Order: sequence, then C-alpha cells, then structure tokens
Amino acid sequence: MIRYDLPVYRPPSEARSLILQATIGCSHNRCAFCVSYQGKRFRARPEAELFADIEWAERELPHARRVFLADGDAFVLSTNRLLRILERLYAAFPRLERVTCYAGPENFTHKSVEEMRTIHEAGLSMLFVGGESGDDEVLRRISKGVTADEMIALCKKPQEAGFDLSITVILGLGGKRLSERHAAGTARLLDAIRPRYAAALTLILEERDPPFVVAFGDPDRVELSPSESLVECRAILENMQADGITFRANHASNYLSLAGVLQRDKPRLLAQIDQALRDGESALRPEFLRGL
Repeated sequence: MIRYDLPVYRPPSEARSLILQATIGCSHNRCAFCVSYQGKRFRARPEAELFADIEWAERELPHARRVFLADGDAFVLSTNRLLRILERLYAAFPRLERVTCYAGPENFTHKSVEEMRTIHEAGLSMLFVGGESGDDEVLRRISKGVTADEMIALCKKPQEAGFDLSITVILGLGGKRLSERHAAGTARLLDAIRPRYAAALTLILEERDPPFVVAFGDPDRVELSPSESLVECRAILENMQADGITFRANHASNYLSLAGVLQRDKPRLLAQIDQALRDGESALRPEFLRGL
C-alpha cells in the first residue's frame, strides 16, 4: 500500500492522478491564511520510502498516466533528487504522460534555468504555484515572503526552462479594506507572468495559530460576503489584458464555478458573474458544499 502522511492536498485537475509524497509539509509554511500543513514538520521523504510506494504502484497501478508529487512544494528538492524520482517514475509506468507538483516562488531562487530545463526534459511538465495576490501590502500581511515584482521575475525562470505554470490566486485575501487593490494587483501579476493557467480560489477562514485576522487586525473587516467575492473576481477578470490564459474558478471553495480562455471568453465570464450577482444566493454554491 502507498503510505501517506495525512492530510494530503492536490489541485482539482489532479483528481485522477497517482499522488505520491516526495516531501512532507511545506518548506515555507508561514502564509497567514494557510492551514494545510500546520501540523507537519517539513522534510524530504526518504527515497527508500518513496521508491517503495512507486514499486507498489508499479504492480497495482501499472497503467498510471499521471503522477502528482506532494506535499506543499516538492520542487524544493534538489535537482539530482528530482531527476532520480522522475527516472524511477518513467521506468515504472510505460504509459506515463506527465508529472506535476506544487512549487513556491522561493523554490525558484535555488535552481538555475539550466537546472530547471534538465528537470523539465526529464518529465516534470507543469508547476502549480501559489501566487495568492499581486498587491505588496497583502503579500506582506500574509507573510508570503516575496513581493509581486519578485514573484514575476522568479516565475520567468521555469517558463524559460519550458515549464507550464498554473498560478493560484485567492479571492478575499485582502479583506474588505484591501479588496480593490488586491484585485488590481492580482490582474497585473497574472498579466505580467502570463501563465498557461490561472486559478482563483476563495478564502475560507479555518482555525489556525495565529488566526488569519491577526494579519488584518479587525475581524469584522476581513471576510468578504459572497457578492463581494464575486465583485472582486469580476475586477480581476476585467482588468486582465493578457491573451490565451485559461482561467478557472472551479475549486470547491468558490461560490460560482467559472472556466474559460482569456480574452476569448472574457465577455461570457463577466456576464456569468453579473447574472449571479442579480440572482443572488440561488445562483451560488451553498455554504455547506464549500471546502478546501
């Protein structure tokens, strides 16, 4: 059996992928909104354990076509270790089409473009990157560890190496007071990076230590209403000018499911949001169905 150190998270698009933990936890693990890895001490998974899981999957799931390497930012692993993992995966699964993982912007500081290109050519095809916001004040408050301009510059490295990027941003992350600048900055960030995919999640306040509201001070001014969240999403889309980005807001946290390609589908996406704002709660995902 595959052994997991729970909980395990993966992007929506990896629902049918074989999930293997190459790391445990997140090397940054300081983002003020994130509860995913609070209970885990970050560490690289011993190769013997990971390769034992691959060996089991090779016997039981020999036709696997996709693999997602967990946990929070497996791209932090050294180039040599990633290459060994990729070599083992492609030897084990003859039908393997792609391998992906999460990555943090800070992961890109420790590898050259040449190293990244070697990893990409070995079969790691796409990186899911938590961008969160394009506003420096929001990024500072959530302890992201980078500014928007630093994130833009860092994301150019894996793109130059051939990686597709999927950038995640979070609706409501600036609270009520910073909502407008969060939306404007996030649109600028996505335009500047021009990832293949952009995904919007919606902030859900979970119990954490310290609480998320500490970053913003006034708990009554933090959480957006469903309609305010949609207005923020609309502002991001309206301000984005880059062409060819596949935009998705189909995560379980979102009040309204959206999917399209910018700029082609931009009028339809804006019209969907406008219709939902007119229709009210009946058009939105019920609160009990929302989750991380």
